[in-house]
Amino acid sequence: MEAKELATKIATILDSKKATRVKVLKVQDLTVLADYFVIASGTSSTHVKSLADEAEFRLKEEGVAPIRTEGFNTQNWFILDYGHVIVHVFSPEARDYYDLDHLWADGEEVPMNFIEE
Repeated sequence: MEAKELATKIATILDSKKATRVKVLKVQDLTVLADYFVIASGTSSTHVKSLADEAEFRLKEEGVAPIRTEGFNTQNWFILDYGHVIVHVFSPEARDYYDLDHLWADGEEVPMNFIEE
């Protein structure tokens, strides 16, 4: 699966589980870390964990597993690393504190027409 397709698929999964502020950023010209970041928020620590779990579960069903995961012991910020796509799922407070939206503001936002603002 190509990186952009994977990123938008993940965003769709997160949106279907009522994630808030879902954003896909193309960062391939800015960093060697990944080609795309998917950034989303949950409404509580339980919701944040369920979002990360759902994305991981649904992709594993299609044979796509993360290279690495982080945050399953903090429940404020989960990271799913799929190589060319890195997924960040935050609590609202952690998202505001770390402010990846501002830090990676030079990234190109991929239009997500299915997501209501």
